[in-house]
Amino acid sequence: MALEGADAVLHLAPTGGPVQDRVLKHVPPLKGSLSFNQLQEETMSEFLGNYVDHQMTSPSAMAQHSAKIKPIANDLARSGVLLVASCLRVEVYGQEHALRNIDSKIFAGFSAERIEGAATIIQRLAEIASGARAQVLGDNYIGDHLVKAIELLDPNLPIFQMVRLAIDIGRASRERQRFIATFNYNHVIRDIIADRFPNGELPDRLYVIGADMLARELIRSGVRERFRSTAIVTRNPKNLRKRLRAWTDIDVALKRPAEIGQAREPRSIVVITSADVNDEYKAILKSALLRLEPRTIVDTSPVPVLSKSELVRLNYVTVYDDEFLREVEQNNKIMNTRLPLLLSDIKQTIRAAQIYLSANAP
Repeated sequence: MALEGADAVLHLAPTGGPVQDRVLKHVPPLKGSLSFNQLQEETMSEFLGNYVDHQMTSPSAMAQHSAKIKPIANDLARSGVLLVASCLRVEVYGQEHALRNIDSKIFAGFSAERIEGAATIIQRLAEIASGARAQVLGDNYIGDHLVKAIELLDPNLPIFQMVRLAIDIGRASRERQRFIATFNYNHVIRDIIADRFPNGELPDRLYVIGADMLARELIRSGVRERFRSTAIVTRNPKNLRKRLRAWTDIDVALKRPAEIGQAREPRSIVVITSADVNDEYKAILKSALLRLEPRTIVDTSPVPVLSKSELVRLNYVTVYDDEFLREVEQNNKIMNTRLPLLLSDIKQTIRAAQIYLSANAP
């Protein structure tokens, strides 16, 4: 899911100029001092990568490990190392001297794969950016995650330029091949709500715990229209209110966890979209939810915030339960038919870029 890192070390003329071939139209102007031939001959093994992902272990184990590793992203970036730590992968990329001294605990308990060379790295990252290596094939968010990951790096580093090129190639191939997931969290949540309120029964209140991208899309999706009211549960309503000023089209209440559960609400639904909670906040949420007794709690966090054993009296649905997994399986059945064309498109684009850049190198 990535292409090799030739972005920062390959060279186009400073003025760039449009690339006429369709597979190159999304390749950005590059800066650097080495031609592709020089890269091949002199630095092919200078760039390294190590990775473990959900295909090598269970998704839940991967998500838990990734959550532990994410806090060291800044330290790694200062050393010139890119950390890609999402719910389904932990991957590091950089020049050999930078990777030599990274903490071995990053892959503790896992047998990490190693890849070498700019081109190989770019290809893997391009495939990741396209959604080809996601648990949900055609994932709509992974490209944005890679963009966020490289924000920590010095943009003058070759590895930054390599990943930027990989993202652009992966996204362009994804668009050309229409490799876009049919799976949608909002659709699954809508189906769960419909199942819990059959025969025209009207739900009461929708509680959303979290204010990330998924929470915003859920609220804007129309899911809340079935409910009498909607509330976002947050530890800091004042800060969130500032962030929500742009939501002029959305009317939601903001509540602290302690403010919910004053009475039982058996016709309410709770959706948890963020796992960014410490032990103290978990305990507060658990107590509030037990008092609230909602019809269902849907936890979309990669690492579930609570557990079924803690909420034994309640209906607690996570992304590892059948209602989600059935939709993922259906999506992947469709997307697998498009996968070979996508991977071929990425390889052809990289090869065309290599030929073009070699021909136009100074």
